Amino acid sequence: MTTPLMPKATAVWLIENTSLTFKQIATFCGLHALEVQNLADSETTHSMVGFDPLASGQLTLDEIHRCEKDNSADLKISIAVSADSVLGKKRSKYTPLSKRQERPDAISWLIKYYPDLTDTQISRLVGTTKITIDAVRNKSHWNAQNIKPRSPVHLGFCTESELNEAVKLLKKTQEAS
Repeated sequence: MTTPLMPKATAVWLIENTSLTFKQIATFCGLHALEVQNLADSETTHSMVGFDPLASGQLTLDEIHRCEKDNSADLKISIAVSADSVLGKKRSKYTPLSKRQERPDAISWLIKYYPDLTDTQISRLVGTTKITIDAVRNKSHWNAQNIKPRSPVHLGFCTESELNEAVKLLKKTQEAS
């Protein structure tokens, strides 16, 4: 059984908005029943914002009512929720400050080896803005003298398959025109 996104926040919401037992909530959220009871008794959870499993599509109201009537029944998640998705959308990746300084190098490499890539494709691969891409391309970037072309794959900004997909798309558009 998959557990919901943000299990403790989901447990807080279920405690506050349903009459489910601690055991039912614990089983659904992948927590221990005592942990759920502690969340219910704790004063610190008042500052925690509950995560609504109904709004996210993880549960249905009928499923909650079914389990409220039968204390021995377990909640069943209604959608497949993966750990790397939020409501079916891809999460944006956090890039540490030290890595952000390497972005112009990756942009420069893409411009050098694939000059026909669009700014949008480069932006998606590296995770940057079109303004930065334009500054690197025109050599007006504030650190232009220190930029050395380095592969975005080796720098960790994209995977080899993402780069290959962008190149395939580029070749298809060039063949079509």
